[in-house]
Amino acid sequence: MKITKQKLESLYKKYNRREYVHPDPLEFLYNYKDKCDQEVVGLIASSLAYGNVKQILKSVSKALSVMGKSPHDYIIKTSESEFGEDFKGFKHRFTTGSDIAKLLGSIKRVLKKHGSLKRCFKSHLKKNHVNIIPALTGFVNELTAGQNTYLLPSPEKGSACKRLNLFLRWMARSDAVDPGGWDIPISKLVIPLDVHMHRMGRTIGFTKRKQGSLKTALEITEGFAKLHPKDPTKYDFSLTRLGIRRINADYEVPEVEVELAQYQN
Repeated sequence: MKITKQKLESLYKKYNRREYVHPDPLEFLYNYKDKCDQEVVGLIASSLAYGNVKQILKSVSKALSVMGKSPHDYIIKTSESEFGEDFKGFKHRFTTGSDIAKLLGSIKRVLKKHGSLKRCFKSHLKKNHVNIIPALTGFVNELTAGQNTYLLPSPEKGSACKRLNLFLRWMARSDAVDPGGWDIPISKLVIPLDVHMHRMGRTIGFTKRKQGSLKTALEITEGFAKLHPKDPTKYDFSLTRLGIRRINADYEVPEVEVELAQYQN
């Protein structure tokens, strides 16, 4: 299937709207006006964005309710030992309260060192970087002290880092859906590769790879970059939206894929 920028823009105009966000963990960021809170909430929400979307929303909501009106202030003012107590009994699939406590501890150390997650990330981003992968590697290594974890996977291991790239899309892009706030080049973002975008990338012809690896994500990103070099992840939300919204089916072709099929030459 061939796809043009004009056709993608049409889909973007139709689906890239706030009304289509639910159910998506991105919606939690809209509840916070302070960018310091938004970036903390974004990292927590994206880290838990695996599994059934209903459970994701429930788990993120539960985690944020513990942190009160300002998750940023909660992390700054709360000790790491208290994180463990506050999240005792928390469970999201195989993520435990201990895992969340470690994540919050990592965020706390980065905030104390850099002042914000944005500053930490930007400290690893160089002008000559082709994409954000080197900076993401440094960012993850700081958060995890070099120890790879499933909540914060490193690109060094070949992971597509779908959830982290989703977080970066939320933070860097600014439109009707993505709140933005981080002044990093959106031209260097990498597609958050989930099953829907992988299938889409193969259908459109941007990749032939069967595994959802970092190489696959980069190939699909390159395909979009040829159509929109300044903003290769622009169409991510609109292309994957209805696949995520179909939460009651084990598998069903998203309506947006059916619509794309109409463009097949």
